[in-house]
Amino acid sequence: MKNTLQEFRSYRERMNEKILAEGPLEMKRFFALDAAVYREGALDAKTKELMGLAASAVLRCNDCILYHLIRGIEEGASDAELHETLSVSLIVGGSIVIPHLRYAFEMIDELRRKETDGSQD
Repeated sequence: MKNTLQEFRSYRERMNEKILAEGPLEMKRFFALDAAVYREGALDAKTKELMGLAASAVLRCNDCILYHLIRGIEEGASDAELHETLSVSLIVGGSIVIPHLRYAFEMIDELRRKETDGSQD
């Protein structure tokens, strides 16, 4: 787990740049597809980020959970929307999701604190 939000963002950006610069065409295409899927379409971007959050919790990927929390909040998701999304994850994934719910709730609090004080880390 990254110690701060800024470390997470920095690491993710740095490594994504490295992958896109050095990785094979198939990886670049996958990254492009990932970006395209989350663009506005029949579903708005916030809904898509909430869907990504639900899937990430079920798949138990804390980095993915944090990313979709960040993006969901950037797209205007309320705490109630985030919590309901995580409820769906719990019912789909079962009790094994609970440790990741703890992480998600902790990160929501951290993101809201950063939002309030205006910092990024």
